[in-house]
Amino acid sequence: MQSNFRTYQLSVQLYRECSKLKLPHYLKDQILRAASSVALNLVEGNAKRSPKEQRRFFEISYGSLREVQGVLDLANVQTDINLLADKTAAHLYKLLKHFSP
Repeated sequence: MQSNFRTYQLSVQLYRECSKLKLPHYLKDQILRAASSVALNLVEGNAKRSPKEQRRFFEISYGSLREVQGVLDLANVQTDINLLADKTAAHLYKLLKHFSP
């Protein structure tokens, strides 16, 4: 589908890794919703024609990614998933920078 959209690929990988975490139900639900929001907003934003619309969806995606990182902090998760989240954040940040006025 989005095979050449690296940020999206990272977000899918992040979602899959989040789904493997052993967390209390309320945090597991929250992290999965946030992680899916990262990927889905990237895809939807990528489909928009205007740069302004694209940026809006990418900003939502970035906010959801920070939410994922917040859950990881709350749950005191210290694994490679933190590095994956940071890498995804860096890619998203560069993507947003591209759309800056």
